[in-house]
Amino acid sequence: MLISNARVVTRDEEFIGTVRVEDGIIRDVERGSTAARDAVDWDGDYLLPGLIELHTDNLEKHLAPRPGVRWNIDAAFVIHDAQVAAAGITTVFDSLRIGARSDVDMHHRELQTQCTQALARLSQSELLRAEHFLHLRCEIAAPDVVEVFDSLYAHPLLRLVSVMDHTPGQRQWHDANQWRRWQERHGKLTDERFAAVVAELADGQERYADQHRRNIVARCVELGIPVASHDDTVVEHVEQAAAEGVALAEFPTTRVAAQAAREHGIATIMGAPNIVRGGSHSGNVSALELAQAGLLDILSSDYVPSSLLTAAFELVDKAGWTLPRAMTTVSAEPARAAGLHDRGAIEPGLRADFVRVRMHDVLPVPRETWRAGERVV
Repeated sequence: MLISNARVVTRDEEFIGTVRVEDGIIRDVERGSTAARDAVDWDGDYLLPGLIELHTDNLEKHLAPRPGVRWNIDAAFVIHDAQVAAAGITTVFDSLRIGARSDVDMHHRELQTQCTQALARLSQSELLRAEHFLHLRCEIAAPDVVEVFDSLYAHPLLRLVSVMDHTPGQRQWHDANQWRRWQERHGKLTDERFAAVVAELADGQERYADQHRRNIVARCVELGIPVASHDDTVVEHVEQAAAEGVALAEFPTTRVAAQAAREHGIATIMGAPNIVRGGSHSGNVSALELAQAGLLDILSSDYVPSSLLTAAFELVDKAGWTLPRAMTTVSAEPARAAGLHDRGAIEPGLRADFVRVRMHDVLPVPRETWRAGERVV
């Protein structure tokens, strides 16, 4: 395949050029057009590296399209996959939460086990458009999280683990009232019920969180699986992560934590919706503020797949970044963090994962998505 008259974006440059693909690999990247008769003219559309998503909850929306409604798991995976591929994502880490903190959560263990089985089954069947990996999000204050982790760590697609603690009063929910408002989106809590739930969760954190975090991190070190520390808020959180050998600071909630991560050589990942919306939905630090301070390394679409590409372009407009630099946050940097050295950039020798994008005013619109040299959208 020979693509001509494309606006190629590499790690360092942006230019009108020609790209040759053979056997699913990028073979040549040259400036200028070509007169070859078999070349495909892209009319100046962008040729960008396929996006790499390390943390998305998008699957959950298809598994539970309404409160109390459970959807067919295979059907949910297929439409989730189509949605991420249409957004230009060629590699996606499906984040599945493990660890139940109440009797109401107990269905999650069976559901998440079924999801991991479906992921392996569908990947082997070659029905999925993007390449999928598994990201286990471990709720360390849950009594069963280590047991569930031990039942899943041998999954062939497990490539990333995050340790998280959503107890109200710290980290993401350092303002317990913000947590209350989030919980009340499906119905109000009385003051008595709110106090009882917070006390129950705090008790579980005191009993389990520290030991479970140590156990899971130790297992990941032994297995060679990268670990992310979720919602670091204070310097002490980052120092603990650094001592553990954590690779990613996932959604730090303060600039102080992001700065500490930079000083310890830990890559910072922030939510692309935070960029697009102009701030955090839970009142934490702005991702744009971190970008402007040079403290942003990776973007994640989190709960809106299309936000990944949009946010990269908004870094150009709002943070003054070059497009090549912005695109590394959704391609080269997540590839490096996940140990995927065969993709993440438009350069010879790498896998031909790329996306054709046309601008509609200031909105980047994906028109074609290619994985390993084959068009999937």
